[in-house]
Amino acid sequence: MGSVEPQASVEAKLNSGGQIVVNADSQEVRHEVSREVTDGFHLVIDALKLNGIDTIFGLPGIPITDFARKAQAEGMRVISFRHEQNAGNAAAVAGFLTQKPGICLTVSAPGFLNGLTALTNATTNCFPMILISGSSEREIVDLQQGDYEEMDQLAIAKPLCKAAFRVLHAEDIGVGIARAIRAALSGRPGGVYLDLPAKLFAQTMDAETGRKSLIKVVDPAPQQIPGADAVMRAVDLLKGAKRPLIVLGKGAAYAQADAGIRALIEKTGIPYLPMSMAKGLLPDTHELCASAARSFVLPGADVVMLIGARLNWLLSHGKGKTWGGKTHKDWGGQKFIQIDISPQEADSNVRIDAPLVGDIGSCVSALLAAIESTAGSNWAKPPAEWTGAIAERKNKNVAKMAETLARNPVPMNFHSALAVVRDIIKANPDAILVNEGANALDFTRSIVDMVKPRKRLDVGTWGIMGIGMGFSVAAAIVSGEPVIAIEGDSAFGFSGMEVETLCRYNLPVCVVVLNNNGVYGGTDVNPTGGPDAAPTVFVKGARYDKMMEAFGGVGVHATTPAELRKAMEEALRSKKPTLINAVIDETAGTESGRITSLNPSAKKK
Repeated sequence: MGSVEPQASVEAKLNSGGQIVVNADSQEVRHEVSREVTDGFHLVIDALKLNGIDTIFGLPGIPITDFARKAQAEGMRVISFRHEQNAGNAAAVAGFLTQKPGICLTVSAPGFLNGLTALTNATTNCFPMILISGSSEREIVDLQQGDYEEMDQLAIAKPLCKAAFRVLHAEDIGVGIARAIRAALSGRPGGVYLDLPAKLFAQTMDAETGRKSLIKVVDPAPQQIPGADAVMRAVDLLKGAKRPLIVLGKGAAYAQADAGIRALIEKTGIPYLPMSMAKGLLPDTHELCASAARSFVLPGADVVMLIGARLNWLLSHGKGKTWGGKTHKDWGGQKFIQIDISPQEADSNVRIDAPLVGDIGSCVSALLAAIESTAGSNWAKPPAEWTGAIAERKNKNVAKMAETLARNPVPMNFHSALAVVRDIIKANPDAILVNEGANALDFTRSIVDMVKPRKRLDVGTWGIMGIGMGFSVAAAIVSGEPVIAIEGDSAFGFSGMEVETLCRYNLPVCVVVLNNNGVYGGTDVNPTGGPDAAPTVFVKGARYDKMMEAFGGVGVHATTPAELRKAMEEALRSKKPTLINAVIDETAGTESGRITSLNPSAKKK
């Protein structure tokens, strides 16, 4: 309703907004207030955009289809997948690559559960990610009255991620998004769940009030400076070491403290061993890289500094024969320095003699400063006896590998196929390599050198299969660089339908499926002689390349290294979605790859 105003107040009302209406007959002036409103849809979108998040990975459906449409209309990039787990994996690795939380959007109940696997994997791997799921109404869920896709999603998510929040009122959306971002990025990064019940989206409020309710998160991952005494404790250990070693984990890659890490290694002259996703922080061809002598340096080192790496199963928990022990329980006696942002990580498996708590960039800078102040240019580099022995072992193993790679068996095996991949990556160092499988993972990791950081993405801490296509989509989207995905045929099956997603968004991804007809290989037989195939055997001679062709991409069937090389080179030139079905010997590889010892049946053999 309008209100009669004196002429003198007209200017004030014009300045404050609204519409001025003059009645020509009575000369009355009315101020008609025209208040704009916003809704939950737009508040979520605006909160994300305010914080520099411009891409959403997900799968539309009730109750979030309209949200996806509106987000795209507001200029956000919405990448729609065929399965929520793959969308979640994409969001997780986008977080790793960008240091901003990747966003995965799912429907309620089954969709939420599909995304939850990726969320938990992100938390385990310390990737910042936010899973946003629509959900049923609280009053119905709490009384278990049987709503559509009814599930108490918040309760299920809480123990499986770093933090979980629910927003019930539109005016709290800004706080909810801000808390999710800060939780995902602060301290040790991880996955966060954000529960948005369906009717939240339709709630309305005054647009200006809504705008003011949004929060731009300031410094979500502040520096954590290590204590001076902790820094000197670490420096003293390094000074006294005769056989020092630095182990780089994917936390070091995430930190993007590349220059500092390189300076520390080259200043001290300490050999380093990169875990798989830390490959390329320094080139694998660097003279101090000890990857080719891994089995020699781990048990041989007397002081080991862990930078963004954890003594979990990937490093045999710091114990056992890997570290020079006689049994899996024996500690090899090494002294450990551990750089980690979480103080709880220290002593998780063995004693950490010098825990250095803080963000990796700050810790590395502090170490460099302390070394310079105490020794300057007189820092004593490791004894030649140690570095020379490493170099000798490296040269021997590199020569042996070169001899193996030079062979050209028929049919191809892992080595002859990956010799091609090695050359392609060397010629295209900006390409991102995605890798999963059992043997496909192990052989690629040891054969293909990386020379730039954050260019290798793989199965990470859990060692799970199924990350391939989700990681590939995200890597292409956020980097703009070509992606090469090296997949075991079994691993590819977990996310293979996403080749349609590659084609729909016309992404420059070249997928190479190393096809040996089964899990580990295609040679198992049904011991009963019955008609069913053995559990590990797939359809013989499957043509995975036809899947890509079906959606408009390029499919190639390669049976020789020359055919594989030609197809990969053409894929990189064309930047078209390409799938190469690389046929390899079905007897190639071993059961469970290099973790056969974790297979109970294998232990009995």
